[in-house]
Amino acid sequence: MMEQDEEETVMWQGRFITAKTRGKWEYVSRARGIKAAVILAMEGDHVLLVEQYRVPLGARCIELPAGLIGDHEEGEDTLVSAARELEEETGYRADHLEIVGAFFSSPGMVSESFSLVRARGLTKVSEGGGVDGENIIVHRVALADLPHFVQEKRAEGCVMDVKLLMLPGMIA
Repeated sequence: MMEQDEEETVMWQGRFITAKTRGKWEYVSRARGIKAAVILAMEGDHVLLVEQYRVPLGARCIELPAGLIGDHEEGEDTLVSAARELEEETGYRADHLEIVGAFFSSPGMVSESFSLVRARGLTKVSEGGGVDGENIIVHRVALADLPHFVQEKRAEGCVMDVKLLMLPGMIA
């Protein structure tokens, strides 16, 4: 019998994630139909990045702004959620948001997909930094300086989200 034919078993479920097994596979998924949006916010030759402490990594992480869809309101629209998360995390509002597509970040361990959302026409409206004690640091980085920025942040002990590799100049 192949794994896809075997029954999925829920081992544990919390508010945000569910641990499951299917055959020999152990993996996690988002609970309650929650999804994620990752925001590619570029203006001219600059990109918005966020830095925040990530408990699973035990370190501060440099990443694209992102957030959960449907964690407070079931059936929430992806673009509405992305606009809210962009403003909460970075303090920027976008004139135009578009969904680029759905992607999977670690398909051997997590069934979660995320919608990549491109944000254009950025206007700074607040300091950002997140809500509920997220303590997010916002970085507006010139694309030409991105490799150096990443190198400096690594030297400070930050880790990097693999999605940064989507940015121009990050892969030689």
